Amino acid sequence: MTRDMRQLDYPELRSIITDQPYRLLFATVSGAHLYGFPSRDSDVDLRGVHLLPVEEVIGLTTGPETLDRTWFQNEAEVDLVTHDLTKFVRLMLRRNGYVLEQLLSPLVVATTPEHEELVALAPGCLTRWHAHHYRGFGNTQWDFFSKKRELKPLLYTFRVLLTGIHLMRTGEVQADLRELIALAEAPAYLPELMTAKAEAEHAPLVGPSAEQLERDVTTLQATLDQAETDSKLPERPSADAALHDFVVRARLRTD
Repeated sequence: MTRDMRQLDYPELRSIITDQPYRLLFATVSGAHLYGFPSRDSDVDLRGVHLLPVEEVIGLTTGPETLDRTWFQNEAEVDLVTHDLTKFVRLMLRRNGYVLEQLLSPLVVATTPEHEELVALAPGCLTRWHAHHYRGFGNTQWDFFSKKRELKPLLYTFRVLLTGIHLMRTGEVQADLRELIALAEAPAYLPELMTAKAEAEHAPLVGPSAEQLERDVTTLQATLDQAETDSKLPERPSADAALHDFVVRARLRTD
C-alpha cells in the first residue's frame, strides 16, 4: 500500500494545532475534498487523532474520547473531529473503512512519527469484511439520493461502491473518485456529474435517467459482492498485537 504522505501547505488550517487541548498525532482532510469532488461551497472536513495523557485514561476522571470543533475560515465551514488514540485504533480493527480513509488520506495537514507508524500498521487491519462497510454505506447514500435526487449522495454512492471493489481486488484503500473512474465498471458519465457538483454542493441531478442509474448501482453492488467472494484479503485483522504495543508506547511516552 503506497501513499503520498506529504504535508500539504495548509498554514491557516495548521494553526489550529496549537489551539488543541491535547497532543495531535495527525490531522488530514476527509470528505468531498478527499473524494475528488468538492464544490465551491463544500465544507472542509478535518479528521485525526489526539492523545489523552495517562492520568486522564487510568484515573477516575477520564478525558474525552472524541472532540469536535467547528469554525468558519475564509467563508468556509471547517469541522475538526478527533478521536483519542485508543478509540481510533479500536475502530481500525473493526470493518470501518472510514477511519482507514482518514488515516491514509494523502491530504495531510499535520503529521507525526506516530502517524507514520499507524499508516505502516494499516495493511494489517484490512479484511474482506470491509466489503460490508462499503456495501452498507453505499445503500445508505443510495437511499438519500432516492429521496433528495441530489448529486452529492449519488456521487457518494458510486464512490463507496468503487472504493469497496478496488479494496477487495487490490488491498488498497483508494477514496478518490478521480482515480476510481479508471475502473472498467465505473459509469462513463461520472466525470460529467463531478463537474456539475463542483458548481454547487446540493446541485440537483441532470443527466442519466433514473432507470440507468438504478441499473448501474445494482451492477456495482453485484460486482462488490463478487469481489468480496474472490478477494484474497484475510477474514480478520492481523495487527492486533502490534497496535496494542503501539498504543502502550505512545501513551507512556514522556518527551
